[in-house]
Parts: sequence; structure tokens; C-alpha cells
Amino acid sequence: MTMLKVDNLSVHYGVIQAVKEVSFEVNEGEVVSLIGANGAGKTSILRTISGLVRPSSGTIQFLGKDIHKAPARKIVASGLSQVPEGRHVFPGLTVLENLEMGAFLRNNREENQQNLKKVFSRFPRLEERKNQDAATLSGGEQQMLAMGRALMSQPQLLLLDEPSMGLAPIFIQEIFDIIEDIKKQGTTVLLIEQNANKALSIADRGYVLETGKLVLSGTGQELLASDEVRKAYLGG
Repeated sequence: MTMLKVDNLSVHYGVIQAVKEVSFEVNEGEVVSLIGANGAGKTSILRTISGLVRPSSGTIQFLGKDIHKAPARKIVASGLSQVPEGRHVFPGLTVLENLEMGAFLRNNREENQQNLKKVFSRFPRLEERKNQDAATLSGGEQQMLAMGRALMSQPQLLLLDEPSMGLAPIFIQEIFDIIEDIKKQGTTVLLIEQNANKALSIADRGYVLETGKLVLSGTGQELLASDEVRKAYLGG
């Protein structure tokens, strides 16, 4: 089943066109990766899907319903959550309070407690540090917190924007292991990532963006084997 359908999406910032008639789909149960250099339009696409930016033209459908004109709050309530680039945890709030912020649209206290247990099971470090100020966590721990906060809303589709950015290698591998586990547990993932090798290695399918346009698509393994991708993104 097609979960997310982006059709002829264009995004402008003033006179600058960041995304140029991009079309792609994400099917239920997949990890789909968008790769490309800085400025290729990856983050603009995610922010538009999430309702934080309005498209200049084109449509976005989530679970068969148009969402490109919907406010971000309603998009989250419909089952779509984004982990932003740079993590953006709430300083001055504890780890636990940050996680509770992820469930602010959910009024079922019992379900929220069950979701919290699942997050702590997936991220044991967060439970160990649940009363610690989120701003004092390491970069890798903050990334785990941002992912756990998004999972508290029980999303059907999780948008991840550069989850490995700025992390030590040991945390990078752990984050990608967690993404694979999230997929196994039934959450569909749209992954934006500069680490093309890691992203395509776990992706069912991928798309390559250059200066706002989609230039290549295929399975993760097909793109890893592509001469064009190897030369541009894998140092081949």
C-alpha cells in the first residue's frame, strides 16, 4: 500500500526554487532514503511534508488524503512525525519531560505510559538519564532522545532528517541499527541522509536529489552499485 505520495512538488523561498517538480512514493513497511549533497532540497522536502513549509505547487498525500494544505499539528495527529536535523531537544526540560512532549496530542494516559516503556526499552540510556537535563546529553544521546520523542506519538511514518550528522562513528552505527529495528516493529521510515553508504545499505528503495531535482531512483542495492552514485557520494 502506498503510504506517502509526493507528486510534482515544487518549493520556493522567495525567488529561489529549492525543490523542482519532485515526485516519489513511500510504501507501507519500507525504509526509503533520499540522498544528495548539501542544498539539494532534501530538508525542504521533509519540512513541506510535515507542514512546516507550504509548497509552491504539487500535491502530497498521506494514507490517501491530501495534506499539503494541512497545518503541522493535524499532520502529526494523522500519524506522521519528523525528527529534525540537529535534534532540537528542549533544554531546561528533563529527558522524561522531552519524551512526554512527543505525546502532547495523545490523551490516553495508559497508552502514553506503554509507549514510554517501549521507548525506554529501545533506548535504555534514556531511562538511565530520564531525570537529567536534555541539554547535558551527548550528541548521540540527544539523537536518541529526538527519535524517542517522535515515536511517542505512535507514528505510522517517521521522517528522519540527517540522523547521523555530527555523531561519533560508534553512535552512527547504533542509530542505523535502531532505524532497522524501528522498521521491523512496523513503522515506515523516510530517511534523509548525507551518509549515502549507510542510508542505501538499509533502504528498500532510494532517490538521488541534485539541485532540487530527482535524478536517479532504484532499490538501495541498485543505487549502491551505480557508477554515478559511487563517484558522486561514495568516493568510488
